[in-house]
Amino acid sequence: MLDLIPLLSYVLLKGRCRYCGEKISARYPLVELVTALLFVAAYQFWGWQWQTVAMWIFFAVLITAAVIDYRHKIIPDEIIIPGCVFGLLFVFLSGKLVDGLIGFLVAGLLFLFIAVGSNGGMGGGDIKLSALMGLYLGSPGIFVALFGSFLFGGLSGIMLMALRRKGMKDAVPFGPFMAIGGVVAAFYSDPIIKWYIDISGL
Repeated sequence: MLDLIPLLSYVLLKGRCRYCGEKISARYPLVELVTALLFVAAYQFWGWQWQTVAMWIFFAVLITAAVIDYRHKIIPDEIIIPGCVFGLLFVFLSGKLVDGLIGFLVAGLLFLFIAVGSNGGMGGGDIKLSALMGLYLGSPGIFVALFGSFLFGGLSGIMLMALRRKGMKDAVPFGPFMAIGGVVAAFYSDPIIKWYIDISGL
């Protein structure tokens, strides 16, 4: 049982499996640390309410999807479907059902059009993850998340090409950038939107 305690078990086992001695990737405690920090941040930000529980689930889905997409270039339905079920329950109980469904449809359709236009440059998992993000973030939060996703993804692509790690035709998993955009929007969509309105004069 002690081997399953996040972070602590990795330290106590000195980064190796107790039974076979195989080295445990540092990726696992890193994911556990990021998850714990986001859970604490969500509680500090929203307190104890439905929003906090929903964001815990949302962040868990984003982190899991990002790691799997980074390593295997897929985003499994086994993550997206339960996440959507909990998301629907959340928006219903919080009185944000219409807003959540609008975000779901707008984000999903936008990524569907991008996928069709890019001839496979955007995968089905990205489409489903964007729809899930729209469900949790609603409108206009989802637009902040997607803008952030493309911004972080574009900057990363430029950096990788500058370092000659990737070429123009090399595929780069987009899930991690969507996760970053989703987290940023969850906490800061309102001030970002206010800042944009102020500088644009809208």
